[in-house]
Formats: sequence, C-alpha cells, structure tokens
Amino acid sequence: MSDFQYTIGVRSEKMMSESMTLDVPADLARRARSLAAATNRRVEDIVIEWLGQAAAESPVESLSDAEVLELARSQLTDNEQTCLSELLGRQLELVQPERARLDDLLAIYRRGLVLKARATKEAVSRGLIPRLDGHAA
Repeated sequence: MSDFQYTIGVRSEKMMSESMTLDVPADLARRARSLAAATNRRVEDIVIEWLGQAAAESPVESLSDAEVLELARSQLTDNEQTCLSELLGRQLELVQPERARLDDLLAIYRRGLVLKARATKEAVSRGLIPRLDGHAA
C-alpha cells in the first residue's frame, strides 16, 4: 500500500467511462508523475496508458509455437536501434522532445527484453529450443 492514491476514469465517445481508485507503490507513482511532467500530460492519462498496454499483451503461454519463437527472437527495428544509440550517445545534450523519445525507446527496449525472456522460457519448456545453459529441459 502506498500514500499515493489516484482516481482514474476513461472518457471517450466510443467507450463508457468508469472511475476507479488505485493505491499504487510510491516508486510507480513517482515514475508516472515524472513521465507526465516530461510529456506535459496528466498522471491519470499515463496510468491509463500503462494499464491499456498491460491488458493488450497476450500471455506468452497462450501464444502458438510459431508466435513464441518469433517473440523469443524479436529485437528492436533497425530504425529504433539507430535512434536509441544516437540518443544515448548524446544524453547530456538532449532537449525535451529528444528526452521523451529516448524514454519511449528505453521503455520499448525494456518491455521487449522482458517479453523475449518470457518467450524464451516458454519455448524451452515446450521443447522448441534447447536450454541456454546446455542442460536438458
């Protein structure tokens, strides 16, 4: 439980809205506030976006063998990798829009690594690929 509590609601012409009160860990609240300030958005919109992204991701265990293998072998696009490398090389001199782009790319990279690790674990457990340490599955 945290000292930070947010009431969020989604409003759209196409979807109904529901208010919800969440107690979030202090670190998560800090990150949401920081990203909101950096992107000139409401904290509630950041949290709604994060929830939407989490809900949209299919559990790796429910994917087909081909999808698991594709995810296990996934990586940033060439354009994303080039942009990330360039922005990381100039971190100390970035202006706000570039900092926001770097944050976005790092989030994509981190999320990709987690999904890739989960897919690799699932591929090993299904016998689609050998264990990385060379031992039998």
